[in-house]
Amino acid sequence: MRILILGGSQFLGRAVASHACAAGHDVICAARGLAGPIAAGARFIQIDRDVTNGLAPLAGQTFDAVVDVSRHPGQVRRAVAALKRPGVHWTFVSTISVYADNRVPGQRADTAPLREPAAGDPEHSTDAIYGAAKIACEQAVGNDAFICRAGLIAGPQDPTGRFAYWPTRLARGGEVLAPGSPDDAVQFIDVRDLAQWIVHAAEVRLTGIYDGIGPIRRRGELLADCAGALNASCTFTWIDHAFLEAHDVRRWAGPRSLPLWLPLPDFAGFMSRDTSPAREAGLISRPPADTARDTLHWLRSSDGPVVGLTADEERAVLSAWHAREAAATGT
Repeated sequence: MRILILGGSQFLGRAVASHACAAGHDVICAARGLAGPIAAGARFIQIDRDVTNGLAPLAGQTFDAVVDVSRHPGQVRRAVAALKRPGVHWTFVSTISVYADNRVPGQRADTAPLREPAAGDPEHSTDAIYGAAKIACEQAVGNDAFICRAGLIAGPQDPTGRFAYWPTRLARGGEVLAPGSPDDAVQFIDVRDLAQWIVHAAEVRLTGIYDGIGPIRRRGELLADCAGALNASCTFTWIDHAFLEAHDVRRWAGPRSLPLWLPLPDFAGFMSRDTSPAREAGLISRPPADTARDTLHWLRSSDGPVVGLTADEERAVLSAWHAREAAATGT
């Protein structure tokens, strides 16, 4: 097949291009510039999706499949108008942030309530309207495409540094601050597994809306499995959400955060979605221990980004927790 990836030089786009090239497909990556090297075997064409005729360098070319990861409705509308033709398989990578209800576990892509699309006709998305803008993008693509609503994407070459916090922290060993309960649900997807599924979807011409996330795992088992894969000796101190928030430990990503952590019950459904339809449609997830080990190897070889609590911040929170426990027991 001849596959066009709108982007293709960073994280998921690069992983899709790499897998497609390895599978023997003819791959073109089209973007305004290179965020990083494109996959070996792919070709790069420079375009500018923010201007009316910015896709002109692709004029006259034909493709069997198109993969778009944009978050900007204007870019998606222009791509659909210029490139979407009968017989062209279209993949749009959306997000589980499109869902309106994050509290109820076990929701499915085909029945879960959605946010309202971004108001008006926004050209670009911001973090504040990310989910709503992705809904507007989905509507521009239409219902004859493969719409993959991704969860947290993890693995080597992750520019966000979110999942990377955990293999980095676990590799240091010792007492590890663990948020919430060992039984809390956690979901993510290795970028390589998601990329393989996206290429598979194009090959079999899969259409419909799916949640592209791995199976539900329990936080305690996940951390223990990852620590074991890294040959790290760890003990876990589980600290409740109220205490963490009282000590300015932030959720999900960024400075002073614990990645992969969201307060319950408000987000009980965010990382416990029913993704069995995706698995039935060919999504395969590798063991999280493999993701942790490969991510740590990449971090050490490339000095990749890591976000979250610093070692000093973690020690301070643990010290405050133990002081409270000692005061409560009189020891």
